[in-house]
Amino acid sequence: MAAAPTARAMTRPVWVGGVQIGGGAPITVQSMARTDTCDEAATGEQIERLREAGCDIVRVAVNSMRAAAALGRIKARAAIPIVADVHFDHRLALAALEGGADKLRVNPGNIGGENEVREVFAKAAAMGVPVRVGVNAGSMPGGPTKGRPSPEGMVGAAETMLETVRATGFEDIVVAIKSSDVGDTIEANAIASGRVPYPLHIGLTESGYGLPGTVKSAVCIGSVLARGIGDTIRVSLTGDPVEEVRAGIEILKSLGLYRKGHAEIVSCPTCGRCAHDLRSLAESVDGALARIAMGGAAIKVAVMGCEVNGPGEAGDADVALVFGTGFIDLYEGGAKVKRLPFRGADDMGPAVEACAEGAARAAKAKGR
Repeated sequence: MAAAPTARAMTRPVWVGGVQIGGGAPITVQSMARTDTCDEAATGEQIERLREAGCDIVRVAVNSMRAAAALGRIKARAAIPIVADVHFDHRLALAALEGGADKLRVNPGNIGGENEVREVFAKAAAMGVPVRVGVNAGSMPGGPTKGRPSPEGMVGAAETMLETVRATGFEDIVVAIKSSDVGDTIEANAIASGRVPYPLHIGLTESGYGLPGTVKSAVCIGSVLARGIGDTIRVSLTGDPVEEVRAGIEILKSLGLYRKGHAEIVSCPTCGRCAHDLRSLAESVDGALARIAMGGAAIKVAVMGCEVNGPGEAGDADVALVFGTGFIDLYEGGAKVKRLPFRGADDMGPAVEACAEGAARAAKAKGR
């Protein structure tokens, strides 16, 4: 499996519902519902889809009293913690707390004056609800600025906000310092890690859509996590939020930081030596593995197109399929255990089944 990055910076533990952020806990994956929170059925359905995809914590927009009222009913049916995203009106934050929000996301600089800020944080403290305090390059305190703020400027703004919050005696804080610029976000979080004792929420403010957005997010979030920085992540993509969760999980897997049971699939890019549809085989193996109960184990599965790199990768995997001419070799624990005939797509099923059975054995052995 992937080697873990630099030892993680230890931060203050914060509990969001039953999920711990910081304090050495596994890094959590977050997303945000795209639905109108007042549409309780649609929001509840999307939250469940996100949970099924592996999302640990979900955020919903609370931009009206109707949305705050709906949040309580949505939360009653949700199986993962819910964060209320509030801006511009401290009364919405208070209502969200009454509705049972597991966490607030606020900007202390835009929800009201000193008295309003104190009221929100006093209530959050009384109810044991943590608050994420965030600074985005596009919404710095004091309104829009000319040009992009520097990483040091973003960290300074966050520290000013934290002074306001800590003056109320509140300490259950998660900090987010984001930009849409990859380099600035990496540098800002590196600076913050040395100066902020609270858990850091890592991600880009807006990364884009599809492949470009996923790549930007992976470079940014992966670079920060590889330095041992970060306690929770969100990949912010335009489109279906389930894709955010899948991308976030893959980022954690690539660094050996995903702590839930899973299978990491390694497949080669193929070349002229591969005479079969390796992608279809890899996708079929992926689908079969998704139906296996991993029991908390992490295993590596290799699907290789020829005998050049195949045996080597198989030796490093828990289970592997390696194409040859007219056959597929099955490896388990680095040793070849079976040769399966393979003449075309009609022979894919037995290979997939044999790989899944081997994966189940590997997961069971590791889970003991």
